[in-house]
Amino acid sequence: MFAIIETGGKQYRVEEGLELNVDLLKAEAGDNLSIDSVLLVEKDGDTKIGEPFVQGAKVECEVMGHIRGKKVVVFHKLPKKDARKTQGHRQDYTQLKVKSIKA
Repeated sequence: MFAIIETGGKQYRVEEGLELNVDLLKAEAGDNLSIDSVLLVEKDGDTKIGEPFVQGAKVECEVMGHIRGKKVVVFHKLPKKDARKTQGHRQDYTQLKVKSIKA
């Protein structure tokens, strides 16, 4: 059984027991989180597709914690001006563990 959920403007394929990193959510470590924006649910060959979301479907998750991703270096150079600028960025993520999928 798997589902496709939407959070943070991105779509994720999830199964029970899966741990994944999503964009930062306002939740504390150890909290239980219910995601209602389920786009598709597949169970034993029976597929339910939402328009846009599947009615009554939920994905129950546990918040494992918050982490930061790898540093992305952004380098700007203006040719003929001898000007350059270097910036770094680290994205914040929330670690989730999928406990159950209800459809």
